[in-house]
Amino acid sequence: MTGNGKRRTAVALALAATLAPATAAYASPAASASATAPAPVRALDRIAHPLRSTEPGAGTADLRALGAMVGGAKVVGLGEATHGSHEFFALKDRVFRYLVEQKGFTTFALEVSWSAGLRIDDYLQHGDGDARQVVHETMAGSPWDRSEFVTLVQWMRDHNRQHPDHPVHFMGDDIGAPGLDELVFDAVTDYVRRTRPESLPRLNDLLTGLRPLDDAIGYLERPLAERQQNATRAQQLLQLTERLGEPGNDDFEFALQNARNIAQTYTFLTLDVDAPDSLTAMERYRDQVMAETTTWWQRRTGDRILLSAHDDHVGYASSDPTTYPKTQGSFLRDTLGTDYLAIGTTFDRGSFLSKDQALGGEWKKFTVDPAGPGTNEYTLDQVRYGDYYADLRNAPAAAGKWLDTSRPTYEVGTQFPNDRTPEIAIGRAYDVLVHLHTVREASML
Repeated sequence: MTGNGKRRTAVALALAATLAPATAAYASPAASASATAPAPVRALDRIAHPLRSTEPGAGTADLRALGAMVGGAKVVGLGEATHGSHEFFALKDRVFRYLVEQKGFTTFALEVSWSAGLRIDDYLQHGDGDARQVVHETMAGSPWDRSEFVTLVQWMRDHNRQHPDHPVHFMGDDIGAPGLDELVFDAVTDYVRRTRPESLPRLNDLLTGLRPLDDAIGYLERPLAERQQNATRAQQLLQLTERLGEPGNDDFEFALQNARNIAQTYTFLTLDVDAPDSLTAMERYRDQVMAETTTWWQRRTGDRILLSAHDDHVGYASSDPTTYPKTQGSFLRDTLGTDYLAIGTTFDRGSFLSKDQALGGEWKKFTVDPAGPGTNEYTLDQVRYGDYYADLRNAPAAAGKWLDTSRPTYEVGTQFPNDRTPEIAIGRAYDVLVHLHTVREASML
């Protein structure tokens, strides 16, 4: 593939990214770390807590230690080593239910567009009808157009019916891809029409050429100069909106956030697909945007948030630092400090859904063999529990050097395989790690 082709593939990947019975925990083939096991395995064995199941509704006793690890964190990032495995999606559902019921969490945030989050949250607060249809309409074509997310959204809607005084929310923290929904534009124009109608003509003038944005990938085919001009107009729209309200007013703050999402999206879409450094800069910007949106929501609502994204976003470092030089988790740590907790995931073997091409293509099943020597998973899978979690902040010294060394790992996004070998030092990337012995592909709608 040419350099330009690789860059276009990466761009498409960036935009695209935008229910079995419970099983008891079992001992891994290592059973327990013997005296002859490598020192890192023996050390990790001491801090491992068995995960009895990834399935929601499987009880909570085995999650109590995880609750202690969460402590008073306001935002907990829970990653996924693939964008298409049942166990990772089901685990997020199970953990969120536990955090809602036992730790007072009230928002599930996902790396989908801000407008998709608004539509799903409206269903949670007011909607009747079918959760399956809502998920499919808002996340069609994405990694999360899956039965596992239908189960999560249905539980959230049922929770709100049963607990109207303690509702839960769904929030999308990403840029507007694959498009900017009309409701985002309407939130800005409706506010100005109600409160500052004299400014509406200027607002509509700035929106010329910006509204609608139905196909972000197709939009990238437009000349760079045109896209840069539109980004300038979107920034002027944001600046105008900032002058039209009183900080702290809920209606104004919501309109301003929608104007901000418009500006952020058009800024991201000024990336130059022919310049390698441009993609890196814009992926850094995208992670910054996701962190800023999450922080804005937390500070505005006071909610405690479970943040769901790929491992390469929730952690403090990514497995591909050339493309993702600074992660959402790193930005959140800068802003929130210890009020942010990063939970990464690994798996030793199994199946997942991905694509074999970036533009178009169908989601399909891929399977990987048990991880080989020299990988993170080869050592992690020797710990005495097949599925477990561990607080890496409390790892014994014997595991410290191993945890802080970068080595190959399974990290799968929206295209598989690709032309790089993911590597990461898990002790530098995460506060807590969940390791699963095996995974299977998620269930497509």
